[in-house]
Amino acid sequence: YLEESGGGLVQAGASLRISCKAANPFHNYVMSWFRQAPGKEREFVAYIDALVRDTVYSDSVKGRFTISRDNGKNTLYLQMDNLKPEDTAVYFCAACTRDCQDFTSELSRYGYWGQGTQVTVSA
Repeated sequence: YLEESGGGLVQAGASLRISCKAANPFHNYVMSWFRQAPGKEREFVAYIDALVRDTVYSDSVKGRFTISRDNGKNTLYLQMDNLKPEDTAVYFCAACTRDCQDFTSELSRYGYWGQGTQVTVSA
């Protein structure tokens, strides 16, 4: 069970940190953030491996977003800086459950999803 929080309405250029709390220990899981804007498909945003040795970002957020995790608190984070109106979307955290030994942004490999948190960036 995953639950996101921290979304909201901000102006362009602002920062926001969203969180994803797992109900059970998730230190063995590779985790990612995805987002879905109205009328668009869900897309990959950022990835972090279980031991925090590797992170991967989509080109659209690289240099502005930072993914992190606190395995002791069973919590995943996404720090979003210099937000742009095109970052407006529902943001989902997900845990990889199939073929997770290497980086993957393939949605079908993520078996656990949160309900999403809305992030709206005004111009």
